Amino acid sequence: MTTHLAGLPALDWTNGEGHLTVHDDGSIQLTATAGVDWTNDASGADPQHGATSLAFTVNDDFQLSARVRVEHPRTTFDAGALSLWADEDHWAKLCFEWSPQDAAMVVSVVTNQYSDDANAIDIDTAEVWLRVSKIGPAFAFHSSPDGRAWRFVRLFRLCTDKPVQAGFLAQAPLGDTATATFSDIRFMSERLTQLR
Repeated sequence: MTTHLAGLPALDWTNGEGHLTVHDDGSIQLTATAGVDWTNDASGADPQHGATSLAFTVNDDFQLSARVRVEHPRTTFDAGALSLWADEDHWAKLCFEWSPQDAAMVVSVVTNQYSDDANAIDIDTAEVWLRVSKIGPAFAFHSSPDGRAWRFVRLFRLCTDKPVQAGFLAQAPLGDTATATFSDIRFMSERLTQLR
């Protein structure tokens, strides 16, 4: 079912309908079911694509950002993320993720057949701002402590001609559930000019 949120293109689920709550203040909550994730493990473990994202189809340059919070208690690798999805071999996500060391981190994963998984920074607060931008044929990930000063995470391409969908994701690879809240959602149909 298509979801309409103020200021955003029409949103649809990428892999079956997920659990969505829309709040009066414009924020949304996604709740992941047990064991769902996206991963194409480079070491050869079985891929996982059980999670579903709420997303719109990418056409021209844009910037999508949100303040992300994941409810406690948290389990390892649970996350709220901004996501890009073309198919099971071409996708990316920028996550506010819980580490095996019981700490919150910004983590990015870019998949062109296999996943390139990279930790960015530790986060010592309950929330973080994340941003994904389309810049011509490339995409950029950034994080921020306040939604104003942005820190570069990575620049990359998805090596596919298929349509790409950008949006929101919750995952709970090892836990029973994870609830991610996305607030202060901002969408701009314009190119990012300051990459770093």
